[in-house]
Parts: sequence; C-alpha cells; structure tokens
Amino acid sequence: MKALILLPFLLVTTVLGDPVRITIERAPSHDVPKTLNGIFFEDINYGADGGLYAELIQNRSFEHEDALAAWSQAGRGGMGTIQISEEKPFHSKNPHFLRLEVSDPGHGFGVANEGWDGIALNGGETYPFSILVRHVSGRGKLLVRLVAEDGSSLAESILSGIGSDWKRLQGVLKPSRSADRAKFEVLALVPGVTDIDMVSLFPAKTWNNRPNGLRPDLVKALKDLKPGFVRFPGGCIVEGQNMGNAYRWKETIGDIATRPEKKNRWMDSFQVKAPQYYQTYGLGFYEYFLLCEDLGAEPLPILNCGMSCQFEKGCQVVCGKELDPYIQDALDLIEFANGAASSTWGAKRAAMGHPEPFHLKFLGIGNEQWGPEYLERYKAFYEKLKGLHPGIQFVMATGPGVGDAKWKFLMDQIRNGLPADIIDEHYYRSPGWFLANAGMYDHYDRKGPKVFAGEYAAHLPKRDGDVLEAKSQLRAAIAEAVMLTGFLRNSDVVVMSSYAPLFARKDHTQWTPDLIYFDNRRVCLTPSYHVQALFSRNRPDAVLPMTLTGNDLPSDPATKSAAKSRLHAVAGLDRVTGQTLLFVVNPGRQSEKATIVPATGSFAKGEAVCTVLSGDPESINTLENQEVVKPVTTRIPIEETISINFPPDSVTLLRMP
Repeated sequence: MKALILLPFLLVTTVLGDPVRITIERAPSHDVPKTLNGIFFEDINYGADGGLYAELIQNRSFEHEDALAAWSQAGRGGMGTIQISEEKPFHSKNPHFLRLEVSDPGHGFGVANEGWDGIALNGGETYPFSILVRHVSGRGKLLVRLVAEDGSSLAESILSGIGSDWKRLQGVLKPSRSADRAKFEVLALVPGVTDIDMVSLFPAKTWNNRPNGLRPDLVKALKDLKPGFVRFPGGCIVEGQNMGNAYRWKETIGDIATRPEKKNRWMDSFQVKAPQYYQTYGLGFYEYFLLCEDLGAEPLPILNCGMSCQFEKGCQVVCGKELDPYIQDALDLIEFANGAASSTWGAKRAAMGHPEPFHLKFLGIGNEQWGPEYLERYKAFYEKLKGLHPGIQFVMATGPGVGDAKWKFLMDQIRNGLPADIIDEHYYRSPGWFLANAGMYDHYDRKGPKVFAGEYAAHLPKRDGDVLEAKSQLRAAIAEAVMLTGFLRNSDVVVMSSYAPLFARKDHTQWTPDLIYFDNRRVCLTPSYHVQALFSRNRPDAVLPMTLTGNDLPSDPATKSAAKSRLHAVAGLDRVTGQTLLFVVNPGRQSEKATIVPATGSFAKGEAVCTVLSGDPESINTLENQEVVKPVTTRIPIEETISINFPPDSVTLLRMP
C-alpha cells in the first residue's frame, strides 16, 4: 500500500515533471567517520579576543602599538598624569605597563577601559577581576569600579596592601543593575606613583564556570553542532604576515601574564582595517584542548611549518637547521597533549590542571601552503614525526584551492609516492560551483590519501553597499548542503569537513561570509549554520547505497545553470535507533515530487521525523531578526513507501523507521 504524505509546509502549486524515484538499499556500503563534520576556528573577525574568549578588558597589558588603545583618562576631580613605561616590567614578554603619577587624587584619578564596544553587564551577577600592581612612591591605594554609560557607579572595590614589588590583586564586582556599554575604571585614591599591568575582568559565568574561560552562549552554539573535531588556531593566522608574528603554540600556555601579546595577522588584510586587532593568547592551546574535550570533539591543531603566509609579499621561509625548532615544536606539542604527567611537556599540561592526556590523533603540517618550498618542509616534518608517532594522522596542505596549478603540483607528487595521510582541500567558490562539483569525490582514487575539506563556503557576488549579511543567504547554504551530500556519500574518502570562517563580531569583520555572527549580548545563527547542524547532529553511522531515477534536470542554455540534477540526496543508517536517514536537497526554484522506496521489502509502519529548512533564497538571519530562516520539524505517518514534495530551495532530513 502506498501512503501519500501531504505536509502543509511541503506543498506548493508547481511541480516539475514526473516524480523522482529514490530507492534505498538495506546493506551499508561503508561506515561514516565520527570526524566527518567538524569546526574550523580562527581568530579572525574578532573571533577570539572580543569573541569566544570571555575577557572583557581590551588591551589589558598595554601592548598595542597604540599602548592606550581602549583606555582613556578618568577621574573624579583629581589631578595627575598617565604614561606608558617599560622600567622593570612584571615580565619581559609583556614589557609595557601603565604608570599613574597622582599629585591630587581628589575622589580618584586614573584610567577607564571601554572593552569591546562597551562592556555588557548583568545586574546581580559577579565579575572577578585581577590587576598586577606596585607602588613606586606613596602608599598605593586604588579604587576599582564599574560605571554605566552615564558615569554612575555600578560596583566598587578598594585595593590596598600595595607594595614596591609587583603583586596580583584580585576581587569581585557585582553590578547593581545591567548595562550595555559600561566601563571599567582603575583610580588612585592617594598621591604618589603607581604602576598597573594585566588588568583583567571576566564574568563568573563562563563556559563551565572556568576561570580564564569562554563565552557560554558562543560555546553552546558550537556544542549544539555536535562537532567531530575542532581545527585550531586557523587558518592564515598560523603562518602570520611574517615569521615574527607567526603562531607558536608554546607562547600560548602558562600564566596569562607571560603569554606575549602579538599583532593579529588580520589587522590590515583585505578592505576592512583593524589597527587595534591583537592577540592576547589568553585563548591558547591548553584552552583549545579543553574546548575540544568539552565538545566531545577530536583536536586538530595546525602548526607553522617554517613559512609565513604565501599570499603576503615577501613570504619568509625558514631554511636548513633553522627549521629544526619548528619540528621540535611539533614533537613537544604531541608530548604536551599525549605525554605522561611526568614528561617534560606533559608536566606543563598537568601544572595547568589537566594531568590526564588529551589523546591527540591528528596534526596539521602548515596551512594552505604550496609549491616546492612547502614540499621540502612537509617532507622534513612528516619523516621525523611519522617515524616517532606512527599512530598520529598528519594533514598535508594542498594550497588555497582545488584544481589549480598549485593543487595539481602537490597531487602529482602524491601520485609519484609522496607519503600523505590526509590532504587539506579548500574551496571558497560560487553556489554554482558547489552544485556542479557535488560529485567530485565519487570517482576519487580509493588508494590515495584521505581528504579533509578543511575550509569551504559558498560565496555570492558582492553588491554595491552589501558587504556582510547578504553573503549569508539561504541560497548559499543550500549550495553547501548539496556539497555535504557528496561528502557524506564519499565519507570513506572524505573523513573531515569544516565550514570557514566560524565567528564574526558585528562591525569588526574582515572576512565574509561566516557561520555565526555576534555582538556583546546576541548570537545569530545563519542559514549555513542550520545546514551544518542538520548534517552534523544527524550524522549516520553508515552510508546506505541509493539510486535516483528520473532525476536528470532538463538542460536550459538560457539559464546557464550549473545544476545537473533535480534533487541531491544521500541515505544513511543510524545503528542506535535502527532508523534510515535520508538527506534531500532541492536547489531549484520549483517543488520536486519524489517517491521513496526500499530496494527490497517495505518501510516499517510508523512515523517519520521530517525536518525542513526552506524559504526565500535571498533570506538572511540577522542579530535583530534571528529566525527568518530556521528548520521546522514535524512527524508524519508512513506505511510502505513515501511520496513527498520537496519545496524549492530546501534541505530536508527524513528519519524513517
């Protein structure tokens, strides 16, 4: 018996041609790796400082080129001067600090920090703070307070007991009411000279209430994706604009006061300049590993291979024996992650609070590098690392794209015997490219290395005056969903994939499109996020072979469409529930009717869970209107087969008994 399923949100008036017949086999073709869908994280668009990292003070150690960036003079009738000094700093890696010289304190003289676009506070909640301080002359007494935009006090704390040596003073502030653009003030209450450094303020409510922690709302958005891995710290930030600001993981662990602040590689890239974009490294490799553990995801660190960014003029390359420290960094990172607490680097991990190993299984050698220079360095890394750690899978870069001369050069080397465990392929292309290349791995050499689709996103053409949000339209997400069906279908080869970039702070964005937008209080999940979540949260345990009959799209030269199929689909098996999962993407402008049948027998009677993401292809979600595009889930009764209409510009997941 055939049951016709009529869903209100799946009904449209125009249906193209005869129904497509989707036939699903019972026997799985291959298992799906748990790492298939993951997260790419890079400190771009203020994704770390000012974003995921919950520190509320910007330029907390006065190390910006404009050393008083985000700071301003503040006071209540006092008189004095403020200046930056390097005389006997707390630590040589952060040599600058603020010196307050106060002749008349009045009711307080000092400085105020504005955070990132103001400091968002919740009334009644607690905010721990800490300051490195010493007095040069006088007794030393400070007032620390939170003030609202109108200057009224929200919370205050007095710090005394300041000596002539650097000392970290700590306390807790509890604002009396909420504020969106508050400031943090440090005011001297007595005459004299006082030095201040490493001014830090956090909400107590970080993710897992962890000191030096992360924003819980942003981590929740990641947790809800159920990622199989987290790639960090990037991205071009790994390479740096030059070797001087290349990312070195050892600089990002230990006491936050000893982690050197550096210019961010994205400070002056592309059209949007961000002259005060720095990295505190407060979110460092230890915190990344903790995040992976919290998310239940495999860590995938990417390390500098002795080359700066090849997109920059004058790319710098480390040669000869000078490359040895970079290879040693990789060996030491493996020990930091996996070594016993009694080992040199395992002891450093244990001292930070995690005696148990992190069980690192993947490691990337360079990011988006290419050419003979990269090949030489990759070989040196791989031979040394693989010889000592054969159980770890190493990721090889293949340049900035697929199919170009850079990619072909490295692929020829692999075909000629270059060892490679996993290759990292990137594609920032048009939606049409995604539609035309969804089957690019259908005929991939199964004897070659595995594939990591390490960075991808569908990029729409720019419009005048439209730089940010229109690029995160539903039609881009639909094209990415088409590509994801190909990743899943070929997950015996494609073992990892991640959309990029991940985060973008409102009004501080260097690259678009992005998966998640945010400001100090709000989080916006884009249509692309909902597509990622649909596939990642419903990753099957195995792929079920399937055929689509009557699926060819009639050619229409007038439209110049890259699409060749009416529907794109892939099926899988959830071994825990016993359900068959069917992902169907309709990238067309008309509804498509399909009949879904098992290759043998019939579906068990019962209910199917149907989740649909659809709408106007130009729809976007914004911080002000976050649910224009969102998935809708219903339950539908089924019998032996299913007939269903898939709406235009839609992604549908069916969970069938």
